[in-house]
Amino acid sequence: MGRRMGRCRQGGAAAGGTRRARGRSAGGSSPRVKAEPPWSPGPFDLGAQSGRWAAFQKRHGLSCEEAARLLLDAYEHRGLVKHTGGCHCGAVRFEVWASPHLHVFNCNCSICTKKQNRHFIVPASRFKLLQGADNLTTYTFNTHRAQHTFCKTCGVQSFYTPRSNPDGYGIAPHCLDDGTVQTIVTEDINGKEWEKAVGEHKTIRDMSKP
Repeated sequence: MGRRMGRCRQGGAAAGGTRRARGRSAGGSSPRVKAEPPWSPGPFDLGAQSGRWAAFQKRHGLSCEEAARLLLDAYEHRGLVKHTGGCHCGAVRFEVWASPHLHVFNCNCSICTKKQNRHFIVPASRFKLLQGADNLTTYTFNTHRAQHTFCKTCGVQSFYTPRSNPDGYGIAPHCLDDGTVQTIVTEDINGKEWEKAVGEHKTIRDMSKP
């Protein structure tokens, strides 16, 4: 294992390179024969996470491939699928790992009623904004903890940061692309009495925890 773990290679072969096999011709010489390499995604830049990745591998004695397998197995074990979605005009696009069986909150607070803000909650680590960061604007009010983000062009809020889970995201199920959602269960929550409703709820504050 190299000392710098900012890049990771799969299968032990350098990305974009080729493996060479040695074979003997009829005359006894040993020409180099170019073999077709297995598929490889190539090196990936871990950016600010390179230090954590290196420490994790060292602590558990894992190769890059073994560490990646642990991550993939964890998501698959939880039964998560990758949903994609976005706003109406297409300027904002995102992906989110969540169950195909969604637990959606239907809040009756003043703003959720006005914009019909039904949403399910995920940890920030399972959400990725693919495009449109510069096309988002944010509205806040009252405590200003909830960050109501929406597209500047079409006005659609496809995701936002909920007051109940400021370290996660609330995703609009109606803004997901077709094909990955199997069922939706909707739970009404009394946002008109937000502190009481959230305080008495047994699970809502934990939904943004990894």
